[in-house]
Amino acid sequence: MRKKIKDSELITVYTMMLKIRLFEERIVQLYPQQNLKTPVHLYIGQEAIAAGICHNLKKEDCCFTNHRCHGHCIAKGMSLPSIMAELYGKKTGCCKGKGGSMHLADPKYGIFATSAIVGGSIPLAVGAALSLKFRKSKNIAVVFFGDGAVDEGVFYESLNFAALKKLPILFVCENNFYATNSPLSARQPLDNIFKKGNIFGIPGVRCDGNDAIEILDTSRRLIENIRKGSGPSLVECRTYRWKSHVGPDSDVEKGCRPLSELNSWIKKCPIKKLERLLIKHKILTIGKIEAIRQQIIDQINVAQSFAQKSDFPNKEELFEGVYWKD
Repeated sequence: MRKKIKDSELITVYTMMLKIRLFEERIVQLYPQQNLKTPVHLYIGQEAIAAGICHNLKKEDCCFTNHRCHGHCIAKGMSLPSIMAELYGKKTGCCKGKGGSMHLADPKYGIFATSAIVGGSIPLAVGAALSLKFRKSKNIAVVFFGDGAVDEGVFYESLNFAALKKLPILFVCENNFYATNSPLSARQPLDNIFKKGNIFGIPGVRCDGNDAIEILDTSRRLIENIRKGSGPSLVECRTYRWKSHVGPDSDVEKGCRPLSELNSWIKKCPIKKLERLLIKHKILTIGKIEAIRQQIIDQINVAQSFAQKSDFPNKEELFEGVYWKD
């Protein structure tokens, strides 16, 4: 049953999901050419989470992500050319070619830093939330992390501090059931990530991470409450990444997970699920969907061309934009 969400919002979220998917698929195509020197952790299969949650955020809200950051950064508003150029290591990239795939940032959109350390962005987001509270801002902080980060002590330290100070922060666990190639069942005795905040008094919710409407509706309620001063919340979004922990393959080739498991999740594709609903309720037609797809492809083509034609940083720029002291 559909939630009370405007048709225009569903189209916007669908378009964003498709933009993330097509951008990532272009990376899969380009990577074998060996011009992208940065490791890439692809977001394919998880698009509903970034698109649904970021739709409910304001430009000024602080967003912290992780090594699998492309989807969050695109959904939060970063430009495709600035991301693509960063992947190519070019000076026109969002971090002037010095950050690569795992360290995307753009303060204009509330993305101040991305840490590739597992769980590393969680305390950064808590610090940002503390700053927002000190300044009596109406904005909030959101941090995306995987189920592997739940194994880290800093996750619990951050929950404790956020609850103690009643900070305006949403903790978003994208549970894709694998930390690198280690399944959740081999690392945690209970499958109950959404309950991890209970001991600190933090409410937790579990969502179908492949259902864009559920993500959109649930995160809207949580974010509205946080803005009103409720304090932190935790949401666990159960999903699955289609590609390897790192790189354009799928890990099936290495025997790290069964093909049948991957195929079962591909059948639950979040984009196809929303697409079927949009067509069923006559919100979009197949023709309109194809037009949206082509528009996104054109944008990606522009971003790729921009990145390929851009210059690499000069040697003289090595220490520019970084902290350095003789």
